[in-house]
Parts: sequence; structure tokens; C-alpha cells
Amino acid sequence: MAFNQIGKLLILFGALVVLIGAVMLFFDKIPLLGKLPGDIHIKKGNVVFYFPIVTSIVLSILLTIIVNLFGRGR
Repeated sequence: MAFNQIGKLLILFGALVVLIGAVMLFFDKIPLLGKLPGDIHIKKGNVVFYFPIVTSIVLSILLTIIVNLFGRGR
């Protein structure tokens, strides 16, 4: 692998880390994300269990569509 390819890979990885960080920073401000019907939220005493199963499925479908659209362009 040439240095040129490694450099491009590192830039892509850095951009991905920045994007993930931005999403995590503004996650609370995105409406309905993590609050969809079907998301599991159990609170008993001091213990809280939260599993956003429906949100995960919706995000997976959206990301699959986006990746397929960009992948077909190549």
C-alpha cells in the first residue's frame, strides 16, 4: 500500500470520527431519535435500562439506502 493510499484512508477515517462526534454532540437535539415507539426503556429504582431497537433498525435502513446510492455511482 502506497503512502498516498494510506494518507487518503487516514483522512477518510478522521472525517468519519468528526462526523460521529458531531452526531453524538447533537444527539439530544434530533427529534424522535431514540424516542420511537418500540424502543425499550425500563427504570427500576436506581437502575435504568435503555435499548433503542426501533431507532437502530430505522438508522440501519437509512444508512443502507445512503451507502447503496453512493456505491452505485462508482
